[in-house]
Amino acid sequence: MLARVVTFEGVDAERMEAMARDVERGEQPEDIPATEVVILHDPDGQRAMAVLFFESDDDYRRGDEVLNAMPAEETPGRRTSVTKYRVAVRMTPTAAR
Repeated sequence: MLARVVTFEGVDAERMEAMARDVERGEQPEDIPATEVVILHDPDGQRAMAVLFFESDDDYRRGDEVLNAMPAEETPGRRTSVTKYRVAVRMTPTAAR
């Protein structure tokens, strides 16, 4: 599994609320074969981090191409970095019983 981690600056709370509404309406960019998307937001620092998970190198490549071609107004803010990681460990804890 691979992760594409992107950092952004200039991301205010209003922009994050708008993105959350879009996600709740099911608006996801087409042609991005991510298995999961996590977006973290630091409202005081106006920074955000998007982590997208992909099952294969092929899926990552396709997602990376689509995301790199996105217009700036469709991103959370000003992109400052894009890094590709191999997911070394991933755990989803089970609910306490």
